[in-house]
Amino acid sequence: MRARMIPMLALFILIFAALNYYIGYHLWMYLSYMLDLGNPAVYWVLFWIVAFSYLIGRTGARFVGRSVGRILRQIGSIWFGVIEYSVLLLPLADLASVILRAGGMPTADVLELLGTIVFILLIALLIWGSYNAWNPIVRRYDIHIPKSGAGRRSLHVAVASDIHLGTIVGNRHLGRLQKVMEELNPELILLPGDIIDDDIEPFVRENMSGGLAKLKAPLGVYAVLGNHDYYGGHVPQLVKELAAINIRVLQDEHVLIEEGVYLVGRKDRTAESMEPGGRKAVDALTSALDKSKPVILMDHQPYQLDKAAAAGVDLMLSGHTHRGQMAPNHLITRRIFELDWGYLLKDRMHAIVSSGFGTWGPPIRLGSRSEVIDIRITFGA
Repeated sequence: MRARMIPMLALFILIFAALNYYIGYHLWMYLSYMLDLGNPAVYWVLFWIVAFSYLIGRTGARFVGRSVGRILRQIGSIWFGVIEYSVLLLPLADLASVILRAGGMPTADVLELLGTIVFILLIALLIWGSYNAWNPIVRRYDIHIPKSGAGRRSLHVAVASDIHLGTIVGNRHLGRLQKVMEELNPELILLPGDIIDDDIEPFVRENMSGGLAKLKAPLGVYAVLGNHDYYGGHVPQLVKELAAINIRVLQDEHVLIEEGVYLVGRKDRTAESMEPGGRKAVDALTSALDKSKPVILMDHQPYQLDKAAAAGVDLMLSGHTHRGQMAPNHLITRRIFELDWGYLLKDRMHAIVSSGFGTWGPPIRLGSRSEVIDIRITFGA
């Protein structure tokens, strides 16, 4: 398996390096015109350190030290955003350059004009995207489930998926989540996966469980695991950390809330390749339930909506997609998932997919927002 991955990894690094060289060459041309940079070797050494800073910080922390590694990962995360929008903007600038020079504009003037425009646009996009990432909004959904809630006529649920606690998203953003939850004052809080961002070390070091512990609801706080919760290989430790602060992680199991509403938590799709037993099918998870009662399902990745609906689920909650996080990536997620963000009535099942509260990679959101989902459910025929 690893042997087969080596050519793919080599190809990825080659493409990544080529894209960065394309960006670095344009940046050198612009900066060398605007400033006297001197020896280009110094520029290129610094540029390649920045370009591969995330990889160095992630895989070489034992050589550069954890503190330096964290800084490099932060720089590299932002650089991913620079790469995406540079690759979108620079070809347009190259085309405009050909047109303007063909029209008689001096090369130096073209370089100054287009370089400045691209630079300003990049800065503006990063600032706007950062604002969207760090300033969460609340999206409300009012839904009706035509079943009895054992005397309960309504249920107020707050949902925060894809928090991605780690090197980039930390206690400050977690404090924003706590504030939103306090203002909403829900009866039940649900966390549908990707609670941490791969590595549990910063979660433990920064005592982020202390911030999560402040999430309180009368009917409890429940979670399921997402793909990033699996990637670091610390699932048992994460489940233990969350249990210690009264957040129960449901792994292919269910609970009956106040004898009236079933809450089902499914293992993430990643378990199919990372755990010997894989995960249960959704119909196996609901087969023993009393379907006259409402059934809420948390499944991190929004696949198999049809199977969940056929299994008697009334409300399916997911995250994972981030709605692409940075436009135009949403055009890709929209093609991959039947529902990559928002609300869909699938047969008689309500499906809601959140764009998430945190971010993966760049702390930047364009075409999406950091969000908390506020769901008001009513029951009865």
